[in-house]
Amino acid sequence: MSKGAVGDLALVGIGCRFPGGVSDAASYWRLLAEGRDGVIEVPQDRWNVDAFYDPRPAAPGRMYVRAGGFLTQPIDAFDAAFFGMSPREAAYLDPQQRLLMEVAWEALEDAGVDPDSLAGSDTAVYVGGFMVDNLLTQFSPLNREHIGQHSAVSSTLTILSNRISYLLDLRGPSVTMDTACSSSLVALHHACQSIWRGETSLALVGGVNVMHRPETLIAMCKGGFLSPDGRSKSFDARADGYGRGEGAGVVVIKPAERAVADGDRIYALVRATGSNQDGRTEGITVPNPKAQEALVRAVCAEARVEPSQIRYVEAHGTGTPVGDPLEASALGASVGAGRSNGNACVVGSVKANIGHLEAAAGVAGLIKAALCLTHQQIPPVANLERPNPAIDFDGLGLKLATELQPMPKGAGPALAGVNSFGYGGANAHAILQEPPAADGPEAGPAGPGVLPLSAR
Repeated sequence: MSKGAVGDLALVGIGCRFPGGVSDAASYWRLLAEGRDGVIEVPQDRWNVDAFYDPRPAAPGRMYVRAGGFLTQPIDAFDAAFFGMSPREAAYLDPQQRLLMEVAWEALEDAGVDPDSLAGSDTAVYVGGFMVDNLLTQFSPLNREHIGQHSAVSSTLTILSNRISYLLDLRGPSVTMDTACSSSLVALHHACQSIWRGETSLALVGGVNVMHRPETLIAMCKGGFLSPDGRSKSFDARADGYGRGEGAGVVVIKPAERAVADGDRIYALVRATGSNQDGRTEGITVPNPKAQEALVRAVCAEARVEPSQIRYVEAHGTGTPVGDPLEASALGASVGAGRSNGNACVVGSVKANIGHLEAAAGVAGLIKAALCLTHQQIPPVANLERPNPAIDFDGLGLKLATELQPMPKGAGPALAGVNSFGYGGANAHAILQEPPAADGPEAGPAGPGVLPLSAR
């Protein structure tokens, strides 16, 4: 769908909870800029890691992983009264719904939008959801006697988006999307399309993942997907599988022209988005670099930019021996093609910092890329020891960020790409542009001002 008269979109608000103590955009940027990670041992309030751990991959009912990107904030802490909910209903609520309500509210606050002002509006909500740990707990045969009047709407993926629309009385599209690991970037694509089609004038876009049952890790271990130490070693020679992560992110999207007129702070512009599918490969979880390349080129064409103009790509970068080289080959054939010496496209992946957030991975990468454009800097790939020798970075026109570095210079505004791929082959890509320069004079010396406070 063409952007038509609407033009570029603006990302004007961010709310997030990520591993490493991240509670907002500022703490997220500090984690990234310092090259830290948020990987810790399985918290005691999730499950007894010793009861489920066995280093032997084939051990029945056991996982060979003891760590992951877990939130340090308690997932059972929730201000029910703030959201007009009774303690009884809140006790049933999926932690994913709790997190999304909190970060959606904070994203609107960050955007300078009074949530109450959106009541009855055409505001849309597009959310990526994938895991159903809470549903498995509530509907377990061992818990049948505890199933109650709130169980049905406290467990399913549908309500992840619908709950936010209900909370804020939003009348625009409200959709939860499950394309596995690309869910939230696919959600961004459809949200942008909704604005460009004129269905909605403002969109909340996000994704969430919370790990509070061991079964998914056991299944992923049996499939050989996970790294034994729980870390995603993105584009590293040590790549041996991905580390799972959890958290939530929500961004506020609106037409750029309107954002400028409203005097909004703009983190980045959204020039174009796209989604496609790998089709048949050697296995359903094996990526298709040709499909990835075609998607990047198609989104660049929609944005009316040359792939060689992209200065940074926030890659999917799971840290798997198969996925990283295939993604790098696709990026080399698209954004890396035709680069002159010294003008390589910089590549990174936030999964090295916070793990693979699955349904929230796309929005985590999106927010990182937007912050890179805001700060005009690129953080290092966390824990990188030696670039993967299976990837010819120089020959592909790519390079890894090994330290906090300035955004490369070039003609025109800085552009960044964001990659996200589902393990079933659903791909998504977005192109962001640095925010427009603010009009008006520089702020003068500090003087009398107003400090607004509010509370329920």
